[in-house]
Amino acid sequence: MPAQTPVSAHVETFGIIFFARMVDKIRLQARGVLPPGYHLGVSGDPTAFDVRFCRFWEVSYDEIAAKTLEGATTEEVFRHAFRNRTPPTDIQILVWNAFLSKRGWRDTGTPGLIAGKAANGLADRADIQTYVDLQDVEEGRAPKFP
Repeated sequence: MPAQTPVSAHVETFGIIFFARMVDKIRLQARGVLPPGYHLGVSGDPTAFDVRFCRFWEVSYDEIAAKTLEGATTEEVFRHAFRNRTPPTDIQILVWNAFLSKRGWRDTGTPGLIAGKAANGLADRADIQTYVDLQDVEEGRAPKFP
């Protein structure tokens, strides 16, 4: 079975970006088609987006993975993950979406983004300004905000 890349981090679930990508990575890994090198879960790199998502929203990655593997839709997994907490506010969604969509652009993540671009032969790509841009380009998509 050929490898498949997950959906873009820009895909929204109830207005929140990245959640659909995290769930998609779980599904692809379970089917054995997620390419090597993807961060999954909350162990390992504390700066990985899965870790940051779960920490910011105070949800359990293990519960998200279990519900996903039961065959729930992305929306059902989201509702399950957020069932025991106050629903996300517009301000929380704004802060999360702004953080994730701009990570690597003029912040402490910039050196890592520059290194990641260079490691992938993309150092000359001025349109890759964030980690999400880099992910999209690596996976064959154009950056959302070129």
